[in-house]
Amino acid sequence: MAITPPSERIWWRQPIARIELIWIIIAFTWGLIMFFMMIYWHGAGEQNLSNEAYQIKPQVFAKHAQDMIDEYQVREESGFPVVHPPPGSDVYLIARLWQWWPILELEKDQSYRLHLSSMDWQHGFSLQPVNINVQVHPGYEMVITVRPDRAGEFGVVCNEFCGIGHHMMVGKIYVVE
Repeated sequence: MAITPPSERIWWRQPIARIELIWIIIAFTWGLIMFFMMIYWHGAGEQNLSNEAYQIKPQVFAKHAQDMIDEYQVREESGFPVVHPPPGSDVYLIARLWQWWPILELEKDQSYRLHLSSMDWQHGFSLQPVNINVQVHPGYEMVITVRPDRAGEFGVVCNEFCGIGHHMMVGKIYVVE
């Protein structure tokens, strides 16, 4: 029986018990099913973000964000600029200790290219209550194509520990009709 230790020291020469062989076959078959399901869901599951990543210097990314703010700022909210870029445009969001900057105002059912980068440490971009979760690294620009399908106020939360003010690192994205 496979539960008891083998009677001989050279255990690999012992025949495999039938029950153990059945469990090996079940585990191997289940592993194959899961492997092919991962491949299938990657293409057909529609849960994967359409994203790109590029190397970029933080100063260059900050200039892109500032240019966007200068062109599309509509108001200020708690000292943060609120920008309303036109549909189809590139939108920049900076992660830095301990804030998301600026506040974005996007239009419902319109597509945008959201550019994310960090000025200092690794941060995590988590859009609540939508299931978008991306790591944001300094020196890299993550580009995500987003198309908001409902209006409202959405929270941006840092979900990678980034220091003593991590718990206060929240931002906003407004989606308007």
